Amino acid sequence: MIREQLGKKLLYFDGGMGTLLQENGLAPGELPEIWNVTHPDIVSGIHQRYIEAGSNIVLTNTFGANALKFHDDTVSLENVVKTAVKIVKNAAEAQGRKVWTALDIGPTGKLLKPMGDLDFETAYEAFREVILWGASAGADLIHIETMSDTYELKAAVLAAKENTSLPVFATAIFDERGKLLTGADVHSVVALLEGLRADAIGINCGMGPEQMLPVLKEFLTYSSLPVIVKPNAGLPKQREGKTYYDVDPGEFSEWMKKAVKMGACVIGGCCGTTPEHIRAMIKQCEGMQPLPVEEKEFTVVSSYGQSVFLGPGSKIIGERINPTGKKRFKQALKEHDLDYILREGITQQDNGAHILDVNVGLPDIDEPALMKEVVQKLQSVVNLPLQIDTVNPKAMESALRIYNGKAMVNSVSGKQESMDQVFPLIQKYGGVVIGLTLDEKGIPADAEGRVRIAEKIIREAEKYGIKKKDIVIDALAMTISSEAEGAKITLETLRRLRDETKVGTVLGVSNISFGLPRRPVINSSFYTMAMMNGLSAGIINPSSEDMMNAWYAYHALMALDSNCEQYIEKYGSIETQKGQTGAQSGASSGNGTGSGPEITLAEAIEKGLKEDSRSITVKLSESEAPLDIINTELIPALNRVGDGFEKGTVFLPQLLMSAEAAKSAFSVLKEKMDRSGEAQEKLGTVVLATVKGDIHDIGKNIVKVLLENYSFDVIDLGKDVPPEKIVDTVVEKEVRLAGLSALMTTTVVSMEETIRQLKEKAPWCRVMVGGAVLNQEYADMIGADFYGKDAMQSVHYAQKLFGEGQKTGCGKEKAMGK
Repeated sequence: MIREQLGKKLLYFDGGMGTLLQENGLAPGELPEIWNVTHPDIVSGIHQRYIEAGSNIVLTNTFGANALKFHDDTVSLENVVKTAVKIVKNAAEAQGRKVWTALDIGPTGKLLKPMGDLDFETAYEAFREVILWGASAGADLIHIETMSDTYELKAAVLAAKENTSLPVFATAIFDERGKLLTGADVHSVVALLEGLRADAIGINCGMGPEQMLPVLKEFLTYSSLPVIVKPNAGLPKQREGKTYYDVDPGEFSEWMKKAVKMGACVIGGCCGTTPEHIRAMIKQCEGMQPLPVEEKEFTVVSSYGQSVFLGPGSKIIGERINPTGKKRFKQALKEHDLDYILREGITQQDNGAHILDVNVGLPDIDEPALMKEVVQKLQSVVNLPLQIDTVNPKAMESALRIYNGKAMVNSVSGKQESMDQVFPLIQKYGGVVIGLTLDEKGIPADAEGRVRIAEKIIREAEKYGIKKKDIVIDALAMTISSEAEGAKITLETLRRLRDETKVGTVLGVSNISFGLPRRPVINSSFYTMAMMNGLSAGIINPSSEDMMNAWYAYHALMALDSNCEQYIEKYGSIETQKGQTGAQSGASSGNGTGSGPEITLAEAIEKGLKEDSRSITVKLSESEAPLDIINTELIPALNRVGDGFEKGTVFLPQLLMSAEAAKSAFSVLKEKMDRSGEAQEKLGTVVLATVKGDIHDIGKNIVKVLLENYSFDVIDLGKDVPPEKIVDTVVEKEVRLAGLSALMTTTVVSMEETIRQLKEKAPWCRVMVGGAVLNQEYADMIGADFYGKDAMQSVHYAQKLFGEGQKTGCGKEKAMGK
């Protein structure tokens, strides 16, 4: 089994497939996977060349073979997949070598909800059927690659782990900032994949080997799993109408040797690499042994775009999404007022929470269904990791399954029944689980008893492969109004867990003051004492001034706040009034019943709150003109979000949710303008298309949403669009701007042909291009007028183009000399 070789010897993938098929006659727009059936000898020949070069892991020609991407009625998808596996095995036999056949699983080409329209379980099923076919045909492992979204990555890994016992390798495509398309950083990807029990993880595509090394360094810093590296052969360029890559086999091999010296233990190539690249790489690395794969001891939870490490210092878990003691929250749950819940989450994020507790348990509520819905909705508007808080195993699993990241789970106890229910879920989905120091006998009255239960939980978790780093222990804060020694026992338990058991800890801090007046006074003092005794995370109200004062002061005093930067940022511009306290401000921990924060329309749009955006717009439109609302609220809010996206402080999910919220508001205003005869002036019309042969429309759809929000009319021609259709539409509608998208190297030829025809038949039309395979140099070579690295750049270009047109009068007539 390949698992036995991982990390002990260097393993070698093959290289690119698409460009080699093109050299053998694959036509632009033709599905590469169909050649498994129509040209098996050519596909086999390419595999044999890689095997002869030294590859011992060979990918099947199935990158795009799933029901959501593969559309050809002349051949069975099942036949395509099974034949692909047989071709690799036969190629190895022909070469007289033993290789591992890796079933290649690529992305669906669609965005999952809530950013896109693809349901998580639909994506899962698409991956599942291909994986079952591949496994039945004899694949030795499953390689999931080129993933740009952690949510889709999770669907694919789950499909592999739940339906086979085969090893699972998974790699993602990062940009030069070390981010996925949907915002995830390296820490988030590592946390997710380790939690899902992948066998080897890493990076592929998107960059050349030199550019990939900084991302590799991060992987090696945080990953406890063997790391895979599969770069492109540099950047795509053109020579005499043909695409080539600028890193030759010799240079490629030198960089890959550096990757092995850093710690990579599974290496290969992606776009543009050839058997010559792989041969040179293997020769360069001959005799090298991979560095040992070391267990990293980070306790980390993650969302789609952010990781939170527990320790050093103490993290804040926001407690407000929980019905306990909160009348208004209970009302929101019963009335299915999800926007109230979302506002609570956003407010806690804005006030400094690192993780959000989510508890929706009430009698007469379908908790599994509501928990799933709330988790999905929250993850569309906040990027903080969530703590799944429930005693209902079905609700816990429903949330963990669709959670985008590695969650914190509250909780398991020392009761055998509890551990039997919860640990299999953590084993399957990953997570950091909170262990309550109570068992069948109840809560021990002393620290010794609580530490013993903690150790019992840790031992039982080991049986499921759950490491101590993925457990935090709740020492249990008992109210001092009924147990005088309660605080002392809890603090001693924290100290012993830190010093003796060396495990992370958590507390529901406000429990300590139940039944007492002016609870924030007790809570904040106890909070500081708990942090002094090793508290890794406190479940508190981030809107409580007393609690946040304690947190900021503790971290500054204990040199956990470098140069007191967080403290100064928080309080440097605040003129503190003499005698002011958190109690006077009305903020308290654990017993708030307010109606929720009031927000403006601009804030609702920026936060992605669709229902709030709609309801606030309805109210505003009673007294303000629709165009005034658009110009003073909608557009400035979108601009702020767009600026944040370009600076890297806002990520794609937030950008799209803000756009959807703006669309919700605009629909109200449009209806009113239509009734009054008032119309918003459109800036211009843009044609968008994914070029012929490419069925990936993620980038195009993102650009469409943003352009529409900025008052452009968009003619969306869809995906796999022939050049002639694009040109005919531009000519017929006299359109001044066309946007073309391509994700695959094999389809850039279609993009170039489309540009050529547009220049010939519609010279007034400007062309902007985008996609993972493009860069500025390549865009210049194929004659594009503008290359957009991201969706917002495309919007800015359209604004500039049409703005200049209005000033100068340029358009079709001027471009044609009329």
